[in-house]
Amino acid sequence: MTNSPLSRRHLLYGAAAGAGAMVLGGGLTACGSSDSGSSSNTLTYWDWYVTQAPWVDGEFARYQKTHPGVTVEKNTQQSAKYADLVGLANRGGDTPDVFMVPQAPTIAEQVAKGWLLPLDKWATAQWQSRFPEGTFLEGANVFGGKVYSAPLKGSAPQYQLYIHNGVFRSAGLTNPDGTVKVPNTWDEVTSAAETITKKSGGKSYGLGFGSADGFGILAWWLDLFVRGAGAPGGAQIGAATGMDYRTGKWTYATDRAYTDFLELLVEWKKRGLFHPNAISLSDEAARAFFERGKFGMTVGGVWNQPEWQQHKFNDYSLVTLPSPQAEPKAYYYKDPVGTAAFAAVSAKTDKPDLAWQWFDALTAPAAGRRWVQAHNGVSVYPENNSPDGIDYKPFATFVGMTRSVLPGPVPVVRNPYLATVAPSTPKPDIGDVVTGIYTGQIKDVQGALSSLADKKHHILSDAVAAVARSGAKVSVSDYAFPDWNPALPYTTKKA
Repeated sequence: MTNSPLSRRHLLYGAAAGAGAMVLGGGLTACGSSDSGSSSNTLTYWDWYVTQAPWVDGEFARYQKTHPGVTVEKNTQQSAKYADLVGLANRGGDTPDVFMVPQAPTIAEQVAKGWLLPLDKWATAQWQSRFPEGTFLEGANVFGGKVYSAPLKGSAPQYQLYIHNGVFRSAGLTNPDGTVKVPNTWDEVTSAAETITKKSGGKSYGLGFGSADGFGILAWWLDLFVRGAGAPGGAQIGAATGMDYRTGKWTYATDRAYTDFLELLVEWKKRGLFHPNAISLSDEAARAFFERGKFGMTVGGVWNQPEWQQHKFNDYSLVTLPSPQAEPKAYYYKDPVGTAAFAAVSAKTDKPDLAWQWFDALTAPAAGRRWVQAHNGVSVYPENNSPDGIDYKPFATFVGMTRSVLPGPVPVVRNPYLATVAPSTPKPDIGDVVTGIYTGQIKDVQGALSSLADKKHHILSDAVAAVARSGAKVSVSDYAFPDWNPALPYTTKKA
């Protein structure tokens, strides 16, 4: 059963305190205060889950009941520091037994460095069969025929347009039956933003965000709005992301959808439809401003919902893929590579059987069902993703958006050797460019987009060439799927 399939942001980007640890059955301890090898019945586990911590803690409690006498010490780090800390632990030899797989270096590089334990002793064909067909993929969570990780999450639209119902009602943006008139097209978003800004008397703005943290948040706006306009590459930040797989290139400067939306973005700003402090606000502050009705619309992901729910703010709606026309011309696409690796067992663990048991519990169908029920996201197990029975309407709407995610091209399925291609991330990246255009620091929009597209292509070409020199059969043409129609599901065939 070994074959198959960013995020990006795994919630709160360090909005919470850096590290926290919990030992089941042993009370609270300070981070790093215990030695992972001090007890044969103690497992150490690292992640960067902050808002999702209650789900992890609940899984701890269930694991404890079925494994009496075993304790699990949890260490939660800020996501911005997590990769560095895992690298440092591996270099120093003091690694956790089980840990969430960091996004950098790539999982292929982590396997090559000997950080991850192959799981084939336990991850049998029967065990793999509990997952959807195609879950285990060479180059994503399988390397050299050996399984190293498994997924937790399924694919859903990464970004959504959030609508403050109270602000819309105050502006008279309602249907005859009293429901909020949710905008689905670029023109409808513009019209709603104008109405809110004019009618609020300065109390609210149509649109808002917070970019002071440097997350490239305006890239989220670009990504969300250009896909429906027919640009399937979107605008995700990263080394090999945002590519249009029809051509295997970045089309920022050649696909009109990008310049059309960027012109609209600047026009929204010139007309005063954005909250004036957007550039200086943090993302966390922007969430609070939206909650308090300081602006009527913002772009974000499902990670917003737990905090708002904790604050008992439920009066909002959401929509994805707002497009120039009624129906999107491109969509979000299933990300089998990005979702394939959730956690791993350390190659240095001295308790591999216990570590596997905890790993197995975290990736079980029942744990995935509870992941959805806790409103954290969608599960890799499709049967867990029905919006029916979810009592929190905004999250039920998000779960229903999985229908806006289509199977798309997956280069590593066609050529598994691409898993070893590790291009660096350019700086500035697309988020920096969009911010520069918004603030007016970048005047030559077309030139900036063209320069970035060329830079990404050169970086990728160099990375591919480096792998080819090692003897692997790889080419930049492996990223091109000229037969792909972005409006239809696509099945990637092996080379």
